[in-house]
Amino acid sequence: MKKLKIAVTIMLTGLVGRTELMAQSTTVKTNPASEAGIVYHRKVNVNGLGVFYRESGPADAPTILLLHGYPTSSHMFRNLIPMLNKKYHIIAPDLPGFGYTDLADRATYAYTFENLAKTMQGFIDELGLKRFAIYVFDYGAPTGFRLALANPEKITGIISQNGNAYAEGLSTGWNPIQQYWEHNTQENRDALRDFYSKEGTKFQYFTGVNDSSLIAPEAYMLDQYLLDRPESGEIQLDLLKDYKTNVDLYPSFQAYFRTNKPKLLAVWGNKDPFFLPVGAEAYKKDIPDAIVKFYNTGHFALETHVQEIGNEMLKFLSSLPK
Repeated sequence: MKKLKIAVTIMLTGLVGRTELMAQSTTVKTNPASEAGIVYHRKVNVNGLGVFYRESGPADAPTILLLHGYPTSSHMFRNLIPMLNKKYHIIAPDLPGFGYTDLADRATYAYTFENLAKTMQGFIDELGLKRFAIYVFDYGAPTGFRLALANPEKITGIISQNGNAYAEGLSTGWNPIQQYWEHNTQENRDALRDFYSKEGTKFQYFTGVNDSSLIAPEAYMLDQYLLDRPESGEIQLDLLKDYKTNVDLYPSFQAYFRTNKPKLLAVWGNKDPFFLPVGAEAYKKDIPDAIVKFYNTGHFALETHVQEIGNEMLKFLSSLPK
């Protein structure tokens, strides 16, 4: 067992090292003529922070910005991108604090959702993205909705995969986090440390999944490897504390939905332990024409239902303005 653990650690270390080296050597803006079917792994400087991203599909095709959530990275889109990149230009960055984007020191980079959105604003500006649809999941939702508030003219449509924007969508799983919001004590902060443990990560991947053999082990093992980096735990606790600012912005997000009426597709794992199905249905209050689809799975719906979600997305994307 010990030898297996050492081997896995070596494998993941090599994976991280190779990807970081590759990203460092390809710091470019969007490729004007990406070869069909190829996924490029790039890194771009955004206000001194190296932001890693995956790019695929023809650059002159309609763009889709894929925004991942906790505790993962753009790696979560590895099976979705090949379904979309024949007709669409795909950009999938790693948010600060996640994946292969530079892990900035907490003393110099504030890990708040406002700052994550600011970095993503710099990212889309650096790449020169003028019009795009957004796919938002988990932490990607408040980040993406902040971008939509700041750039309503850029957004052609929204796909929300378990990306919440309504208070009724929050489950009781948020209770200990909300306790921390109300009482900012070291005790309440320490009570959340299991959230980024190996058990906590597997809980998010497996809860609500009928067939666990559909969950690729490298997905949650890579996430955990990166969560176990020095300072990563404190960064995640900072973001959990700041998540209250997202809930406080829900009325602003909802006003944006009512005013701009963006085309919206909600694709939702109906057994998500954190974001309830009622949160998906709530979009229809502000966007009556919103399309809501449920899948019999948990939080990471792409792990189990990528074909169904990808096909639904292709239908939806074909209806969007250019």
